Amino acid sequence: MAPKRAGRRRFLTESAALIGLAAGTKSLSAQNPEAPGKDMMPYGERSRFERTARIRLGNKVNMSMHGDPNGYDALSPIGEQIGIITPSAVHFISSHGNPPPDIDPARHRLMIHGLVERPLIYTMEELKRLPSVSRIYYIECLANRPSPGEKKTVDDNHGLISCSEWTGVPVSVLLKEAGVKPGAHWVIGESAEAQRTSRSAPLEKMMLDALVAYGQNGEAIRPQQGYPLRLVIPGFEGKYHVKWLKGIKVVDRPYITYWEHGTFMSNGNTKGQYFMEQGPKSVITFPAGGQKLTGRGYYTIVGFAWTGSGSGTIRRVEVSIDGGRTWNDAQLQQPVLPYALTRFQLPWTWNGGEAVLQSRCTDDAGQVQPTAAEQAKFWAPMGGPHGNMIQPWKVTNDGQVLNAL
Repeated sequence: MAPKRAGRRRFLTESAALIGLAAGTKSLSAQNPEAPGKDMMPYGERSRFERTARIRLGNKVNMSMHGDPNGYDALSPIGEQIGIITPSAVHFISSHGNPPPDIDPARHRLMIHGLVERPLIYTMEELKRLPSVSRIYYIECLANRPSPGEKKTVDDNHGLISCSEWTGVPVSVLLKEAGVKPGAHWVIGESAEAQRTSRSAPLEKMMLDALVAYGQNGEAIRPQQGYPLRLVIPGFEGKYHVKWLKGIKVVDRPYITYWEHGTFMSNGNTKGQYFMEQGPKSVITFPAGGQKLTGRGYYTIVGFAWTGSGSGTIRRVEVSIDGGRTWNDAQLQQPVLPYALTRFQLPWTWNGGEAVLQSRCTDDAGQVQPTAAEQAKFWAPMGGPHGNMIQPWKVTNDGQVLNAL
């Protein structure tokens, strides 16, 4: 592309970097949204009979794992999700203790720098002129794992996952424009939030399918999800999908930033290892923990499966109604997309007796979702960063559904 094309991009200068990266960030409490014009209809509302909402994590017992004391974090109500797309309004929130920054998109800048031939700064308007794509990808927090004790409901155990249609510019387009230098192998995503969050990811993955997203489910990304820009790296743990993105730095190696030190596990190996891709996982969302069957008879068992390994595609889901002694193939509902939630279902007639329901999935890499014992054994030397074990639900004689871990 011609480097002198007007309005297409700008070369990085010291003054431009200071202005572009420092401007436009303030507390969310300073927001003063303008009312719609007289000829505009206000943003649509759902029926007054609908009550679905996120679950605030500020006062949860499991706050030490992924809750914020100020109540900014929230679980998505996965037990009430109907299709594979999570509405933007109930996408889970993980904010690490700060409200989202209030960024003026007209003043926001994205810097491409590091081991590149032509360091660049893009405005939002310039980014939106570039070729864009829309992809349906899930994002799952590392802390989204089933466990016994206080985590009783399906939302408590699995509410830190959501799936959206993300729209934006492939990272490969930006890096090809900047020109990656020899010796570059990793990329660091840099955030504009107060804590200056950053993550390292392999250059190969970033060039393959990562996005700089500015759209979510047909509208601008919401503030809690990184407005106006975020990284989306399909199949990787949620913490790599850097929100409020201000910079993409190309580097020679992972830099093990403060926010990823828990992921880099040496286990006696001085080089260490990164565990970024999430293994195959599924969960029954009905009947599930915290719900109640109204009486014996016909039901449809439904749930979701997903994976970050292989090419990110679910090939099979099996359901057991007897605690794992026997298994039946569930129907996968279309569409079955890579790195997205896949919905499954299985007809079931409840006879009024106790039952233990659980699901397990297999992805296109041939990996099978593990039991809790298999998962613990696999991760035992390193503490277990991923929690993709099978989730059992116990249906009691009176129809109550309990966490059976």
